[in-house]
Amino acid sequence: MAKKNNTLFVCSSCGYESSGWLGRCPGCSEWNTLVEERVATATPPSQKPSRGGWTGDDAVVSLEDVRSGEEPRFSSGLPELDRVLGGGFVTGSLVLVGGDPGIGKSTLLLQVSHLARAKGEVLYISGEESRSQIRMRAERLGIATSHITLSTQTSFEAAASILAARKPALCIVDSVQTMYSEEITSAPGSVSQVREVTAGLLRLAKSLQITIVLVGHVTKDGAIAGPRVLEHMVDTVLSFEGESSGAFRMLRAIKNRFGAAGELAFFEMTGDGLTEVRNASSLLLADRPMNVPGTAVTAALEGTRPILLEIQALLTPSGYSAPQRLCQGLDRGRVGMLLAVLEKKFSSGINNFDAYVNVVGGVKLTETACDLAILTAVFSSLRDIPVRPGTLVLGEVGLTGEIRPVSQIGRRLTEAARFGFTSCILPGGNKAGLERTRENTVGMPERIYVDTVFEATDILFAPSRKGNTK
Repeated sequence: MAKKNNTLFVCSSCGYESSGWLGRCPGCSEWNTLVEERVATATPPSQKPSRGGWTGDDAVVSLEDVRSGEEPRFSSGLPELDRVLGGGFVTGSLVLVGGDPGIGKSTLLLQVSHLARAKGEVLYISGEESRSQIRMRAERLGIATSHITLSTQTSFEAAASILAARKPALCIVDSVQTMYSEEITSAPGSVSQVREVTAGLLRLAKSLQITIVLVGHVTKDGAIAGPRVLEHMVDTVLSFEGESSGAFRMLRAIKNRFGAAGELAFFEMTGDGLTEVRNASSLLLADRPMNVPGTAVTAALEGTRPILLEIQALLTPSGYSAPQRLCQGLDRGRVGMLLAVLEKKFSSGINNFDAYVNVVGGVKLTETACDLAILTAVFSSLRDIPVRPGTLVLGEVGLTGEIRPVSQIGRRLTEAARFGFTSCILPGGNKAGLERTRENTVGMPERIYVDTVFEATDILFAPSRKGNTK
């Protein structure tokens, strides 16, 4: 069978292929992402389609005849990681873990190799570290190594043979960018190699019923390197967040076919590895300044878990013709919209100030239920007036200044009560829903309902004035 070498230009973002170089990718509209690759294309006289699909079973059955029930799971040994996964690892699933260099991906997975030993043999395939380096880390973390087998293979074909022969309960591949298939001539880490290796590992996971965890590198923008088809192929995508120089790490489920996406787990990096932080709200509200301008507390839902967050804002007179708008953990466009609403409704002259808005703790906040808290922190810094003490702020802000209702209000109030908040600013649209649930109000914060940003600011910054309470 003759082989013909072709040169293609492949987009490193989406995997689009072109015969010539293009400045902008037609597939994802990104600039300067097409890189040249040399691939070997087989040219057989006749090619028959392969049979069996992912699992080698080409039978067609009725959906009614398929046995229902949850997929078998086993624990990772870390309750916080199990919650993010939706209850633990699913047998035969493919999990992708991404994060910045040095943030703790290999440390976490080596701990999982130790804690998941009750399930059976764990195979650790490393293409980045030697056996002695992994052994040194295991000794530092105090990990039992009798049930962990190591392989430093980077060839996919060799790794596939080992998996088929040993059939471990859990396999960790660190990292997928170091693996290569001998059937493709492009370099390891290229789009073609990453796509082919991931597809091969997916076939092995489904056919052999092995749980495989892949470690993925990230780009300078924080996205997982390789084509986006990589994230579509795997069952679960987990992303490490936080600063590698800091003590705390956050693990977020970007995608999960066996549980809720968006779940968030908190870990602390110590000398003994990553330890779980069960009470995230207390961590994020620790050392919070009291009775100072420019700060407000809100409750965000990360998956199914309510977390109390502190939002800080700082406004200073601008020395530029165009005021600065800097955000940390928030969408800059959303913050700009809220500043425009504030200027329209209060004529506060905010266009003459530089605005800096931050979510304390490094959490990335995308939920619109925290709009009113952002606006409150900005207004507090602008007027140099502290927010009403012991008050939680919730509500989505519309362009006309109205306060729209938020979801899962009961869970948020319960979390606020646990931390001693005495009152809560809520959208008026949530009042009917809370009254229908007839929740126990003993120990719950006072509920103050508002419909516009005018009512909210009157209550938050003038405690003596009465609002529409429960």
